Amino acid sequence: MEMAVSLSVRLFATNSIPSAGGTGRCNYTEIAEWFESIGVGQRALPIRVFTVGKKRSPAVQLLVDEYTSKLRRYCAVEDVQVRSNPRNAREKQAQIVDEDVAVMNLIKPDDWVVLLDEQGIDIESEEMAELIGGAADKGASKLSFCIGGPYGHGPKLRERANISIKLSSLVLNHQIALVVLMEQLYRSWTILKGQKYHH
Repeated sequence: MEMAVSLSVRLFATNSIPSAGGTGRCNYTEIAEWFESIGVGQRALPIRVFTVGKKRSPAVQLLVDEYTSKLRRYCAVEDVQVRSNPRNAREKQAQIVDEDVAVMNLIKPDDWVVLLDEQGIDIESEEMAELIGGAADKGASKLSFCIGGPYGHGPKLRERANISIKLSSLVLNHQIALVVLMEQLYRSWTILKGQKYHH
């Protein structure tokens, strides 16, 4: 878990992201050039987003589809829905184990796995961009982001994950977490490309 360790000490801490220079504004070209100078963003890895849960609301699906469409300008994206409690277990622990197995069966050995968890490390948007841009340099073929079910992630997925991050200090419903994640993935790519979406 070499990359997990480096990310937990603020990603690639030896190279700090250019600051706004006290102006309060990002210099997007400077950020994009900095990512390029440290070798980030050379290859766009396909992204898979695993979400454990029940059927999504139409409004959430509309937003997910919108950001998926935007993301496909930069990389391949797959939205994978995993049914919560796949074997209709009555006990909470059995449900967690069943969901754990269902997600683990979809993850490949060379995936770089990012767990979304309220106990994960708190990262900023620029660091998310660094994570996305730098994973290819660690030998990964895909980036897999995992949003857990109502009782969270199981032990096998937690052990397999390369890193655990949180989107917010607030507890988010898994559908809201998905929308936030999709927006942040799109924002990350605009940062990597030096585009003026990120403020």
